Amino acid sequence: MSSNKDSIGKTVTVALVLCVVCSVVVSAAAVMLKPMQQYNMDQDRKSNILRAAGITDPSKSVDELFAQITTRTVDLETGEFTDEFVPAAEDFRRAAGDPALSESLDRREDIASIKRQPNIMPVYIVEADDGSIDTLILPVYGYGLWSTLYGFLALEGDLNTVAGLGFYEHAETPGLGGEIDNPDWKASWVGKEIYAGESTSEPALRVIKGAVDPSQSGSEHRIDGLAGATLTSNGVTNMIRFWMGESGFGPLIANLREASATGTAELVEPDADADALEVDEV
Repeated sequence: MSSNKDSIGKTVTVALVLCVVCSVVVSAAAVMLKPMQQYNMDQDRKSNILRAAGITDPSKSVDELFAQITTRTVDLETGEFTDEFVPAAEDFRRAAGDPALSESLDRREDIASIKRQPNIMPVYIVEADDGSIDTLILPVYGYGLWSTLYGFLALEGDLNTVAGLGFYEHAETPGLGGEIDNPDWKASWVGKEIYAGESTSEPALRVIKGAVDPSQSGSEHRIDGLAGATLTSNGVTNMIRFWMGESGFGPLIANLREASATGTAELVEPDADADALEVDEV
C-alpha cells in the first residue's frame, strides 16, 4: 500500500521543521548582528550629540570628533556629578521604568508628561583650553502631540545661551509638528537664552504662537511657533521648562556656574571609569 505523502501528519511535521530551522537562523543572525547593531546605535547617538553641539568636520570620523566630548553622569537631586554607574548613555529611558532608579512625578511637576524621572542622567561636555566648559550638551525629552520627543540641547560656555538643538526620535505629524526637524527652525534656537536672570529654577525660554518680533523686549527668550502645531510647540516649551528647571538640570547648571565663578571645583574631570559610560545598548 502506497503511503499518503499529503497526509496531515506529514504536513504538520514539515511545517514544524521549517519553523525550527527558521527560528534557529533568525536567532543566530540576531546574535551575530548584535555587535554591529550596537555599533550603529552608538554611532547614531554620537552623531546626534555632535550635531546638537555644532561640531562637524567631514574629514574626520564620528569617533574622532566625539573624542573631544567627555561623558559624565549627574545626580539630578543634588546637581552634582556622580561616579554611580549608568549601563549606557541612553539607558535613562530604561531607568525611568525602574522604581529603584527613578521617581514618580505628580501632575503639578510633570509638565513634560514623562511620568517618571531617572535619578541619574548623562551629560556631555566639550572642554575649553583652560579647562572650563565650552559646550554642555544635555539630553531632553517630553511629550508633544502624538509622541515623546527625544533630543539634545546644547548650551554655550555661559550655560545660558543655546548653541544648538536636535531631536533624534519622535512621531509628530509630518509637515506640522514634524517641523521640529526643520533645519531653519532648529537654527532659530541658536543664540537664544534659557534664563532671564541668575536663577535657574524657572527657565524663560518659550515657543510662542506665531513669529517672534526681534524688536520686542524678551525676544531673546522666544522661539517662533510651529504653524498648525500648537500642541507640539507647547510640548517643546514644557520640555525645556522641565529639564532646564529645578526638577531637571537647573541644579547642575547652578553648581557649574558657582564653580566657574569661584574656581573652587574641577568642572570637567572625567570619572576614573569613564569608558564604562559609553553606550552598549540604546
